[in-house]
Amino acid sequence: METAICGRVALSPHQIFQPKPGDKKPRQKQWTNRNALMAMPIAGVGKGGGVLDKPVIEKTTPGRESEFDLRKSRKMSPPYRVMLHNDNYNKREYVVQVLMKVIPGMTVDNAVNIMQEAHHNGLAVVIICVQADAEEHCTQLRGNGLLSSIEPASGGC
Repeated sequence: METAICGRVALSPHQIFQPKPGDKKPRQKQWTNRNALMAMPIAGVGKGGGVLDKPVIEKTTPGRESEFDLRKSRKMSPPYRVMLHNDNYNKREYVVQVLMKVIPGMTVDNAVNIMQEAHHNGLAVVIICVQADAEEHCTQLRGNGLLSSIEPASGGC
């Protein structure tokens, strides 16, 4: 008769599938943590001994969106432009520093180009992103003393 190894105790398939009359617990291990419940039933079929079935993971926080859903909804939102307006109060170096601090991934070269465009044309596009991010960037630019606004990327000039 074949045996299955469960932990360090050898069990026969008969003991695994048909518990003894006094057993109250099924032959199944369970682990829990804060977010998931995993049950791993033990099967003892075949020559290789005991085989663990694929774990079943159940969410304990229903109704919460996953990170994938949040990223997908952001990508599908209509784009907005964050606009930098020229002012006569801030030095050019300061404008470059604020752009690099507020906008993720902003390089020195891009910040200088945006600052120059705003200085010469009165207005420059800083970044195009979803509305929520555009509002946040605009608020941060204003909080650092720069004049900025947002507008839909599809409309306007």
